[in-house]
Order: sequence, then C-alpha cells, then structure tokens
Amino acid sequence: MTIWLIIIFSILGSIGAISAAASFTLLSEDRQKIVVPSLLSFATGTLLAAALLGLIPKALHEAGHEFSQYVMITLLGGILLFFFIEKVLIWRDCKDIECEVHGAEAAGPIVLIGDALHNFVDGIIIASAFLTNFAIGISVSIGIIAHEIPQETGDFGILLHSGFSKKKAYIYNALSSSTTIPSGIISFFILNTLQFLVPYMLAISAASFLYISLSDLTPELHRKWEAKETIQQLLLICVGILLMFLVMNLVPHGH
Repeated sequence: MTIWLIIIFSILGSIGAISAAASFTLLSEDRQKIVVPSLLSFATGTLLAAALLGLIPKALHEAGHEFSQYVMITLLGGILLFFFIEKVLIWRDCKDIECEVHGAEAAGPIVLIGDALHNFVDGIIIASAFLTNFAIGISVSIGIIAHEIPQETGDFGILLHSGFSKKKAYIYNALSSSTTIPSGIISFFILNTLQFLVPYMLAISAASFLYISLSDLTPELHRKWEAKETIQQLLLICVGILLMFLVMNLVPHGH
C-alpha cells in the first residue's frame, strides 16, 4: 500500500502540478495576477507547518534523544546544501528572464535541469514521509503540490519566453518533473531497508521546505506591501498552516 501511495502522490506532485500550471496559461493576465500570489501565500503556510509541526518533531522522535543533535545538524546542513545548489545551478525559477546570470535563451535549459533535480529530491521527500506514517505522508505531499503549482507556473512561463511552443514547453517540463516518480520508488526500497536513515531524510526534507518557503516564496510575498495584500497573505498562510495541523492531527497515523 505504501509504495502505491508514494507513486500516486509522486505523480500528483510532478505531472499533476505541471498540468495545473499549464492550465493557468488559459487564464487572463489579470486572473493570473490574483491566483498565483494567493497560491504562494498558501504554499508558504503549508511548507512551514509541514516542516516545523510534522517533519522535524517526527525526525527527532524517530532518532531518539541520543541522536537528536545529529538530526538538527542534518537540518542545518540541508539548508546550506540547498543554498549551495541553488547558487550554483540557479535551479528554481528565475524571476527576471534577462537577469544578470543568464539570458532568455539559456533560461529554458537551466530551468529544466533545475526542475529535474528539484523533483528528484521531492521523490525522496515523499518516500521518507510515507515510510514514517500516513499522516506525515499526506501533509508533506500537500505541501509539495501546493508549492509546485506556482513554481511550475513560473517555469512554464520561462520556457515560453525562451522560445518553446506551448506543446514543447509542456512535454519538456513534464519530462523534467517526472524524476519524482522513479526517485520515490527507488527511495522506498532503499529507505525501507535502511530504516535508520529515515529521520535524517526527514530532516533534509524539512530543510528543503524551510529553504523554499523562506528563501524563495517569502521574498515574493514582500513584493506587495499594501495593508490589504498583507492581511490577505497572512490569512492564506494561516489557512495553509491550519490545513497541515488538521491533516497531521485528524488523519490516521498508520502506514
């Protein structure tokens, strides 16, 4: 049952997120300006709650008091690792197509490479979460899907600006994002055999969520500082947090 849950949510987190992102191109520009920022706020809440209320406490519990410090060191190391990877590969969406680092022609391939690496990590995260318990698996998967949709929307836009047709942009983006599926399957068999690694994979997963929410999403939210926008952002962040809290406390914890 666990392996099928991993496969299903790996598909939803990759191909499903891309399909949802591609559908945003059918919306008017005004609608996109409303929907995408709202998704960013919601995703910020889900990622923070999944990391701080689910992944980190569970990793510490699984490791036991004797190894709790190693879990926190892994968490810190994970944050530094994601900073390094993003710095070197520019692996998530570049907000400015004509940015100093690369131009429009280079942006497409870089986004595809970064997206493949990013989704490969998502597969590991989903597998380690479901191997812990069902509630953690569901909450983590929701967090991944919530942040993947706005991110894939940005990536899809970059590919279109890089000269890809809508069909090619969807196909190439789907291929790069499908790394989540084999990653999740492989991780299931590796982590199922080496259970002692699970707490540390949960810590790395939490590092990924914290890094994405605080480094990528939060700066985007600060682009709008008006009182109305701020209140809306806070409400949607709280909705994301509340959803994660309910999932982790109401969903059965068995595998």
